[in-house]
Amino acid sequence: MTTAIGVVMTEHIVAGRLEDQRLTGRVLHYPSSIEEAGALTAIPGGDLVDLLATHIVSLSADAEKPVDAIGVAVPGIVRHGVVEDSPNLPQIKGMRLAAELSRVLANRGITAPVHAANDADAIAAGVAATLGQLDRLTRVWTIGNGIGYGRWPYVEGVWEGGHITVTLDPKERFCGCGGVGHLEGIMGYRAMRMRFLDLEPEEVFAKGRQGDARCREFVDLWHRALAAATASFIHLAGPGRFYFTGHNVGFLELPLLRSHLESMVKMSPLQSFSLEILQPEDETGLLGAGVAALGALNS
Repeated sequence: MTTAIGVVMTEHIVAGRLEDQRLTGRVLHYPSSIEEAGALTAIPGGDLVDLLATHIVSLSADAEKPVDAIGVAVPGIVRHGVVEDSPNLPQIKGMRLAAELSRVLANRGITAPVHAANDADAIAAGVAATLGQLDRLTRVWTIGNGIGYGRWPYVEGVWEGGHITVTLDPKERFCGCGGVGHLEGIMGYRAMRMRFLDLEPEEVFAKGRQGDARCREFVDLWHRALAAATASFIHLAGPGRFYFTGHNVGFLELPLLRSHLESMVKMSPLQSFSLEILQPEDETGLLGAGVAALGALNS
């Protein structure tokens, strides 16, 4: 029996224990109140590592045998255990997260190897594990404050799909990274709030459904942007199934997305794609973080 601990740190921290790639026991959350979501952005990087270690130590105490691997997933460019950039958690930019967390855990008596991953990649791994298709290509868009693109199995690369360029309009400057024309600059929650200073994103989509011309025009742009990014990945890596999840996946209208996507993908070998919405669950990401960590043991 293999034992792993998966941790995801985005707007909040969620952690759980896996046995034979299945979640078991309690799931820990920080902060405990949903009203405090986003509070992590004000916590220094070193303190965040301590928080992660505290959760891992607590879950390790529940295990009947030593933990084999620890997976931690965070937003941004994460390669070889280093967070090269993280616009949504800027205090961890440049952090050697795997090494730093390993050091803190070793001081607390835990020596299992730590594997760091992008949070969207962890969700893709979690979806693949849940569906029993770890041997198949799985691609996931996560729609929240930022926009993530995850794929399983992991292959070397940056894969920052939320920052793919979907428009040449120089006025599209709402992406948190500062880039012009990015998908996240249209779809991201923060970006939408900056664009509509008089309306919350939920109000924009509600008014769009009611026929408000200004809001409906943006809702169409939102879907065209996602279609453009998805079409790009189809043209690069081929068709297949794309999953959509995240806190704001409720904004997504699949028929509208499909209509735009069909207008962008015209080569017949590439048209066998499918689209599916998955309701967001924290457990999917932490499951994937643990599965990815166990996979890294054999790579």
